[in-house]
Amino acid sequence: MTTKIISGEFTVALAPIEGYAKGQQGINLGRMSIDKTFTGALNATSQGEMLSAMTPTQGSAGYVAIEQVIGELDGKKGSFVLQHFGTMDKGQDSLILNVIPNSGTNELEGLTGSMKIRIEQGIHYYDFDYRL
Repeated sequence: MTTKIISGEFTVALAPIEGYAKGQQGINLGRMSIDKTFTGALNATSQGEMLSAMTPTQGSAGYVAIEQVIGELDGKKGSFVLQHFGTMDKGQDSLILNVIPNSGTNELEGLTGSMKIRIEQGIHYYDFDYRL
């Protein structure tokens, strides 16, 4: 089993899609599509969906998301699924972003790991700590 940490850039496009639940009492519930393109040792695209809740308090919100990543990881072809769990408390954020167990396919079968996201000067970066 190989353990590695890789980093690279990604672009993301979010678009609102119709959701079932409507927020009440100052809570704004949202549903968005996610489209990403990863570059670097993770050369892939992903699609997914996000559910979010914005509170009336500035900088306080939460979201969950699922995205399927398809492409190459260090030259190995396949796909895997990432699960997001994020919260913000008056601007202080916390994000858990993990590979869903047993979601790896083809040469990525057995993949496990976690990802961190950084935004620096408007550019999105990933740091992916994985085992294969």
